[in-house]
This record gives sequence, C-alpha cells and structure tokens, in this order.
Amino acid sequence: MGATLLLAAALLAQPAFAVLKPGDKAPDFSAPSSLGGQVSTFTLNAALKKGPVVLYFFPAAFTTGCTIEAHLFAEATDRYKALGATVIGISADNIDTLNKFSVSECRSKFAVAADGDQKIMKSFDAVLNKNPERASRTSYVIAPDRTIIYEYTDMNPEKHVENTMQALEQWTTKKKQ
Repeated sequence: MGATLLLAAALLAQPAFAVLKPGDKAPDFSAPSSLGGQVSTFTLNAALKKGPVVLYFFPAAFTTGCTIEAHLFAEATDRYKALGATVIGISADNIDTLNKFSVSECRSKFAVAADGDQKIMKSFDAVLNKNPERASRTSYVIAPDRTIIYEYTDMNPEKHVENTMQALEQWTTKKKQ
C-alpha cells in the first residue's frame, strides 16, 4: 500500500498536460496579430466564418524550432488556402517582435498573434510545462462550428504542417461525401 501511495503521489506531482482533443469545442479568442508587418486583431469566430482554421502555438519567435516551423507553414499556406483554411500562429511574444517575425520568418504569408497574458494558450491547454510563460508546440485544426478536428503536440517542428494538412484534407474529403 505504501508503494501505491508513493506512485499516486508521484503521478499527482507531475504537471498536467491535457490539450484539447478532437470533438472538443475550441474557445473563441481575439488577439493582436501581425500579417506582413501590418497589425490587426485576429478573432477566431470571424476566421471560422470563412472556413476551418489551423491554429498553431509556438514557444518563441526567432528560436530555431519556431523559425523552422514558421518557414514550413509559410511554404504550405497556399495549400491551406486552397482547402479554405486560415493559418494563425500564436506565442507569448509581444506584437512588436511578432511584427518582425511575420515578415521575416512567416514570409508575410499568414498571421501570428500575441498572447502576452497567456490566456489563449491556457484556454487551449497549450502551455509549455517546463516554462509556463511559453506555449507548447501544439497545432489544432478547427472546423467552422468550432469543433476541434485534430490536435498534435510535439516540440519537434517537422511534422506539424504535414499532420495538420493531412487532417484538413481528410476532413474536407469527408465533408464532400
């Protein structure tokens, strides 16, 4: 019994990592965003009126992994648009930093939003456990009715575009049937 209690205590001491799952409803949000160096307000519900949204959280602008991921999303933006989807990246960086990042690393292809108070990342359970001031590298595909179609969390940036694209293509195919 002592070992069971120790195991239970150890499990409870681990930080929870409970991202939203497919079938959950995405919380609405608005945030200052930058697209090609132009600041505006991104609102999830407004974007969903146009079609699905690929929402990806990233830890920090201009870091190696986040730069790789931004380049990959920029390269795929036209394919997302062809499927009717909007791409938005979110980090805890301030809007001035993201203004520069949107031009250089996002190549003015998609918007990035500032979540300085971490309310959005917390509402999507996309907080980096070892550094809670930063977002985890989590990607979502969200249907126009705010249902999460797909979720993927991995600190390696390599598969986020491939996986979200595949989920979006599958959803689009099912919708047409």
